[in-house]
Amino acid sequence: MPARTAAAREQSVRAALDTVYDPELDEPITDLGFVRSVTTAPGGKLTVHLRLPTSFCSPNFAYLMASDAKDALTALPWTREVVVLLDDHHDSDLINRGLAADAGYRGTFGAEAEKDLEALRLTFRRKAHAAAMERVLTLVLRADPGLTEEGLHDVVLGDLPDTATTRALLRRREALGLGTAPADPVLVDEEGRRYPPGEIPLRLRFARSIRVSIDGNAHFCRGLLRTRYPQSAADQSPRAAELFHVTTPPKENVS
Repeated sequence: MPARTAAAREQSVRAALDTVYDPELDEPITDLGFVRSVTTAPGGKLTVHLRLPTSFCSPNFAYLMASDAKDALTALPWTREVVVLLDDHHDSDLINRGLAADAGYRGTFGAEAEKDLEALRLTFRRKAHAAAMERVLTLVLRADPGLTEEGLHDVVLGDLPDTATTRALLRRREALGLGTAPADPVLVDEEGRRYPPGEIPLRLRFARSIRVSIDGNAHFCRGLLRTRYPQSAADQSPRAAELFHVTTPPKENVS
């Protein structure tokens, strides 16, 4: 395979893996450094090794990421055989056999698969949406010191600036099937229902706790990965300040 073709194919692999997110940390596995190696071979064969911060990361999370990675890579037009291998996990053998056989989640784990994988995915999509919504609205409050938390009831998507934070919220809404039109309200639940103004301070605090948990876990897991695999530091992308350094809203808006 010519060097230029091999490089282009590896670039397409990395781009496909950019779309695969850790369900709990809500970041691409590429940014987190979870992609250990990519190997392309003639005939459209592709082998990708994944790694995780610990050997005891939740098996269902591990399977979800590995399965999503295989699906994203199989969709590339030039691949004919895709092998995704999870390294150094206590369930690596089981997960890798299941992926190779396209056995699915229940086929891989059998009776241990207590919760449906799509139900798990939905739970984390809802959490990611709540965190993304809180990030956006915290920045809205900072930009307008005279705006109260109750006043966020009237903020619509068209009021938001075109930033990475806003685009992240739109992606999370699309994943849940929520509206993304300019006139759609920003502050909604997972079904797209607007919160009454009197509930907004409490709902924001709850969303903030979800966001802080996600951000804290992501920071912790990045550090664990670097400790376990020192060379992984070079594979981790810096965390976007706009997305992940949101702390608390202005003091006058804190209930």
